[in-house]
Amino acid sequence: MSEIVPSHSLALYLCLAGCVAVTVLPKILPVTFLRGDSLHPLFRRWLDFVPVAVMSALVGSEVFFYEGHFNCGLSNLFLVVSLPTLLLAWKSQNYFLTIAVGLVLVILARASGLY
Repeated sequence: MSEIVPSHSLALYLCLAGCVAVTVLPKILPVTFLRGDSLHPLFRRWLDFVPVAVMSALVGSEVFFYEGHFNCGLSNLFLVVSLPTLLLAWKSQNYFLTIAVGLVLVILARASGLY
């Protein structure tokens, strides 16, 4: 008897289904179950901190680890550029302007030969 689906194809289809599940479910489940109206106010307030915590974790490692090691000095380009960029972010509250200015400052610092 011949197989309808060869075993290696079945493994591939199961792997693809698993990939779809772990990609789609984390995006659909929170939207489905965590509607803003049904959440307790304390939980909603706690969730307000999640984007800040995630951005801090992503940006912090990039700012303080320069050229492969921890660097808090003025020789760290990203730390030096992050200070005026942080001030702009605080004043403007504009995410895209902050990113654009930070990128421009890095480009200018490298083009000028300072770093």
